[in-house]
Amino acid sequence: MLRKTLFWLHLTAGVTAGLVILTMSVTGVLLAFERQIIAFAERDLRAGAADAARAPLPLSAIVAAATNVTDAKPTSVTLRSDRSAPVAVAFGREKTLFVNPYNAAILGSGSRGVRHFFEVNRNLHRWLAMEGESRDRGRAITGAANLAFLFLVLSGLVIWIPRRFTRAAFRNATWFRRKLRGRARDLNWHQTLGIWAFLPLLAIVVSATVMSYEWATNLVYRAFGSMPPAQQQQQNTNGGGGKIDLAALDRAWNVARDEANRVAPRWRTMSIRLPLSSKASFSIDEGNGGRPDLRSQLVIDAGTARVVERKTFAAQEAGQQARSWLRWIHTGEAGGVAGQFIAMLASAAAMVMVWTGIALALRRLLRAVRGGVSIPAPDAEETLPTTDYQSG
Repeated sequence: MLRKTLFWLHLTAGVTAGLVILTMSVTGVLLAFERQIIAFAERDLRAGAADAARAPLPLSAIVAAATNVTDAKPTSVTLRSDRSAPVAVAFGREKTLFVNPYNAAILGSGSRGVRHFFEVNRNLHRWLAMEGESRDRGRAITGAANLAFLFLVLSGLVIWIPRRFTRAAFRNATWFRRKLRGRARDLNWHQTLGIWAFLPLLAIVVSATVMSYEWATNLVYRAFGSMPPAQQQQQNTNGGGGKIDLAALDRAWNVARDEANRVAPRWRTMSIRLPLSSKASFSIDEGNGGRPDLRSQLVIDAGTARVVERKTFAAQEAGQQARSWLRWIHTGEAGGVAGQFIAMLASAAAMVMVWTGIALALRRLLRAVRGGVSIPAPDAEETLPTTDYQSG
């Protein structure tokens, strides 16, 4: 009875949320190596060898050069320890200008086509490409689909485990069988991929659920013995604010650079949000962008140019550390290139599982309609004789 109940709930959830899960799976595959692909597409945006031998310009000169060619207000600046790398001045999500740090020459806005491709897929993945106020509706739909997907992953494991745990039954449930057609092939693919992709899909969907719902985030904090943080108002990242105090920016950057060289000499990137408030916050990354334990933050008083606070991953509470890891577990970046590849394969497996699951449901429905009888119980399909299973 438990298996039958789970089967019908599994089927209902899959048919209901299948198209949204398919959309998130397809875009998940396409977004898997976004960072590396963008870096490859923009590999020619570099300062020359002769330039790199000179001392870099003040940060204010670089920001001023970028703002002189656009009417938008800068929202962030990102610098790299690589001396030949350009400084990236972002103007919201819509535009980024790359500036030569040695002569303030504008090197370009990067590969706009590649960035636009990933932006479109990211919007599809997060809120089904809905715009404006409709984004909340799209985010609610994808969040509900994540919950449905979590149930599908967990219930599917119970349904697919053989009742009689023999070697032949285990092999049939965990390996692709050749020469299958139709329903038998779909069932074999659906079942085998579900078992092989269970653990990475569980990690991806659980982390997505935490990112979708505040109550899930609070559960993570409480599970690790920490108090959930107070809800913060979402910041506007589509445009900058008022006039930038360039002198204060230079003072803060000089202190931040010296402090980073002292406490994190292997830092790779450093970024600051604009415009400056009374306290300038610099984010320092010693890794490749997917390791929260290699990130820290420097808070500098913009007026006195003194370090007010240094926030490290080790100093965070256990709940905050766990929540930080989940963001990068979702994309696989927490495990480096290998983790990204596993996440991509798991998303591809989810695509096939949605397709085969819907195909199985439609075949079941059509068989019942043509036969003029009630839809058969799951046992009829799960306990097919070997000859029937092979013939499809």
